[in-house]
Amino acid sequence: MKLVAIVGTNSDRSTNRKLLQFMAKHFKDQADIEVLEIKDIPAFNEPEDRKAPAEMVTFSEKLVAADGVIIATPEYNHSIPAPLKSILEWISYTSRALINKPTMVVGASLGTLGSSRAQAHLRQILDAPELKARVMPGNEFLLGHSEQAFDASGQLVYEDKVAELDEDFTEFLTFVKMTNQLVAEHQLNTEQKRQFSWETAAE
Repeated sequence: MKLVAIVGTNSDRSTNRKLLQFMAKHFKDQADIEVLEIKDIPAFNEPEDRKAPAEMVTFSEKLVAADGVIIATPEYNHSIPAPLKSILEWISYTSRALINKPTMVVGASLGTLGSSRAQAHLRQILDAPELKARVMPGNEFLLGHSEQAFDASGQLVYEDKVAELDEDFTEFLTFVKMTNQLVAEHQLNTEQKRQFSWETAAE
């Protein structure tokens, strides 16, 4: 299974990046996870020609090709960082690459709440008609006190959180398979309806 994981911040010292890098290594036998950065993509500016910059085109192509998406967000003032919101604006305005895409939301923060309010806000945004991601329900991975959560090799040291992440990721893989199957069946049924004609049916 091919997944992409979005670092939802442009901070060079982000523990959300460490979380996704840990996941890519920890789950390498279950999925190929490519960690995507957003820090080099220009801020959204609503271009008149509705064309995204080259960096954003490449980014969107990777989303489209992936079986599923993981987004890791910190929490800034009870919400997601501006650079992550900018990326989502680019996607909704141009490629719409997240429509029907199975998506897992995770987050890390230096405090105790583990980006819970930002994750709730992100789920609302991803439900917008131009994004319409298929976000895994009933699942919230919150990594608090994240500055102390990783050792020098990038290993997540909180054993209870590793166990929780293992369970959440297993559920996500099932969610990806089921969602993509349902979407494929829906698209097939829609295409068959488009091609239906009474003349053919009467033969």
